[in-house]
Amino acid sequence: MTTSPARSSFGSARSNFSLSDHDRQHHRQDLVGGAMLPIFLNDLNHNNQDLVEVTLELNNNDDDIVVCSVAPVASGTSEEETGPGMLGRSLSATSRSLRRTFGWLIRSTSSRTAASSNSSELPLPPREARRLKAKLQRTRSGAQRALNGLRFISKTTGPSDAEELWKQVEARFESLAVDGLLARADFGRCIGMADSEEFAVGIFDTLARRRRQNITKISKEELRDFWSQISDQSFDARLQIFFDMADSNEDGRITREGVQELIMLSASANKLSKLKEQAEEYASLIMEELDPENFGYIELWQLEALLLQRDVYIDYSRPLSAVSVAWSQNLSSFRPKNLLRRLNRSLNCLILDNWQRGWILLLWIVAMASLFAWKFYQYRNKAAFEVIRYCLPVAKGAAETLKLNMALILLPVCRNTLTWLRSTRARSFIPFDDSTNFHKMIAFAIAIGIIVHAGNHVACDFPRLVNSSPEEFAPISADFHGKKPTYEFLFTGPEGLTGILMVIFMAISFTLAASHFRKNMVRLPAPFNKLTGFNAFWYSHHLLGLVYVLLLIHGSCLYFVHKWYQKTTWMYISVPFLLYVVERSIRTCRSKHYAVKILKASNLPGNVISLIMSKPPGFKYRSGQYIFLQCPSISPFEWHPFSITSAPGDDHLSVHIRTVGDWTKELKRAISEGDHSISIVHQASVTAMDQRRLFNQPKLFLDGPYGAPAQDYRNYDVLLLVGLGIGATPFVSILKDLLNSTRTAEEQTDSNTETSTSDSLSSFTSSCLTPNDKKKSQRTTNAHFYWVTREPGSFEWFKGVMDEVAEMDHKGQIELHNYLTSVYEEGDARSTLITMVQALNHAKHGTDILSGTSVMTHFARPNWKEVFTKIASKHPFSTVGVFYCGLPMLAKELKMLSLELSQKTSTRFEFHKEYF
Repeated sequence: MTTSPARSSFGSARSNFSLSDHDRQHHRQDLVGGAMLPIFLNDLNHNNQDLVEVTLELNNNDDDIVVCSVAPVASGTSEEETGPGMLGRSLSATSRSLRRTFGWLIRSTSSRTAASSNSSELPLPPREARRLKAKLQRTRSGAQRALNGLRFISKTTGPSDAEELWKQVEARFESLAVDGLLARADFGRCIGMADSEEFAVGIFDTLARRRRQNITKISKEELRDFWSQISDQSFDARLQIFFDMADSNEDGRITREGVQELIMLSASANKLSKLKEQAEEYASLIMEELDPENFGYIELWQLEALLLQRDVYIDYSRPLSAVSVAWSQNLSSFRPKNLLRRLNRSLNCLILDNWQRGWILLLWIVAMASLFAWKFYQYRNKAAFEVIRYCLPVAKGAAETLKLNMALILLPVCRNTLTWLRSTRARSFIPFDDSTNFHKMIAFAIAIGIIVHAGNHVACDFPRLVNSSPEEFAPISADFHGKKPTYEFLFTGPEGLTGILMVIFMAISFTLAASHFRKNMVRLPAPFNKLTGFNAFWYSHHLLGLVYVLLLIHGSCLYFVHKWYQKTTWMYISVPFLLYVVERSIRTCRSKHYAVKILKASNLPGNVISLIMSKPPGFKYRSGQYIFLQCPSISPFEWHPFSITSAPGDDHLSVHIRTVGDWTKELKRAISEGDHSISIVHQASVTAMDQRRLFNQPKLFLDGPYGAPAQDYRNYDVLLLVGLGIGATPFVSILKDLLNSTRTAEEQTDSNTETSTSDSLSSFTSSCLTPNDKKKSQRTTNAHFYWVTREPGSFEWFKGVMDEVAEMDHKGQIELHNYLTSVYEEGDARSTLITMVQALNHAKHGTDILSGTSVMTHFARPNWKEVFTKIASKHPFSTVGVFYCGLPMLAKELKMLSLELSQKTSTRFEFHKEYF
């Protein structure tokens, strides 16, 4: 007779144990994990019971155990003695005992439990079965992230960190306490939850209930006790606090009202007013999920189960399950192991990414150096050199570079010319996206040139000339009509006076064009505060028109040059200046022709107005381009750029404008108050009354369209579109255009079924707008749109577009990802329940709790490296166009990731940033 389970054999994944027909272990069913099995078997070994052999299979992937078979063990008692009935009862009882004791071990798979299927089972109640399953869930690797979450302080603390944080809390206590006691209302500010005071008060009340106290003030010792509880690194401790916040009567149960209160506290902490209004609805949703038996309450283990199963609800909306494998394959296959080869590949990627900028900068620097050297050599051999020495050739060399740069600086602002060049082959070797940066670089070179040129004249040339002896002055006296110049003559003469005025005008223009002044970051007292902002930048830049006139005069009044063809200033600037004048003339004439009417205005959340305007006859544009708008009733001189959010195929034009400056605020006021000129719609939907046609609407003039980096999106296989806040506007037009292309392709597919193969091919090729777009329209296969914003109401701006894309995109070619950064980071207790409500509602109903669309909103900021690696693994051997519009701080990170991933994978990322 077998006496112990020592005969069990742990093979590959299958084990055999000898068990008795014994059923006295049911009181141990609260235990979980493998620790219970030896106890159970050991008790069987010490009892004289009939033994059976149970075969268990360990599933390493699922971390569970499956009962494969239950069979009798040969013993001294023969089958004749026991009889078949006794054996059958023994097996049945053993199976029942196993299921009662180890219910979490067994999966209901008929093919793998054939021997036990004939036995009469005693199933656990559904609620008890789910409780046991929830305990097993804690052992799974997928739950570790949830177990590490639910933090009441944002920083994960170790012993040293906790002590440092307590010192900060202690310092705040000293400043907030009155008579050594901290008020309940100040508890949030004291522990670092100043912006979540309502949530902090909930924590305060919970911890006070634990002490069986109804208090409104606490001492430092009590605060230390409270702090130690909320900073506890144990998940169970944090979960208990979170549970007790809703369990106000301390009976270990939470009702729907308690869940609703917890949702309202979380919504208040994250400033989600819409969620707070719908707290009752979402509390019912959670109760429906956790309490299907309608007991009317949930217990601690059920709340824990909801948190641990977060990934079950949310993973499908972030299809990253295959990233790690595919990414490692993509990385290992194309990243050379040899150091020299890696360096060579990095160098190649660096050259490939910057060769366009490189040759332009190299040509520019060589041109300046050549002109400086030529002019230096020329004046080095003049008679004046003997008097003024090296100061003169240095000043004249700098002057020659100034002529070149004053001509070049006009080219990047000739927008019509650049827009036209973008559609030619020139885009393949000229980096038009960097035109604004090049404009700034030239301005910086001009500033340096002025310092060198004017500085040498004032500090060196003039003193040497004025103080020269008659013998030294004699060789150059003819250049000054035989009269030795004085300081007054040099500064008040035509050359000196025009030079001084140019320096003054350019100093004003350059200073007010600096980012701190242009973006109104410099705070000046009245009336000098008018010198900051976009208006000051715009008007001061027009002083440069006078500078060019003065430059022509300055260049024609040279002391040491007398022949007209040697006075080369006009040769440098005439062509660029005339080109710029023609550009401005075209813009003026075109804007009068492109007068538009406002068809609809919508006042959207986040201080944004949406304008739908009539489309001027003959106005053509491409997705990603932008236009300038002027409202004469506000200012007849100001033009402001805005991205076009309508698609080229639409019969109207639309823009979304954020009212942050003087002009945009005046525009909003003019639209809303101008004799009821247009109905301001306070929702994204429009009623029939909103669409009525009114007459006295503000007049708008339009200028454009102008080229932008995003207009070339069809040159890429895959698109990664990243917009911050209102920076999403240039990409909405692209999404609409892709959607229209999808709709056209579907219609074309339907029509092709009724035509011959040759006719269908002809019809397909003729569906494109222009011959140049035939290849482009077929190249872009996928788009990934990431919209990051701080305001929940922002998602209403393009709600219709999001819904339409999600509905039409049957093949999953367009991925939409919304991120809300105002909600606390993942793992913070203030956002935990919101995250679960979001995931649960999206899994059950397919709608987002914030945007109301099918696009799920994620909280906190995206993990950009994860985003790039996912795209690299999903689209190997592809060229990905990364287009970004937003604050400069993120642009650097995206550009570095584009370069890094291009070096490490077969996917090439090309980064582009929108400039205006």
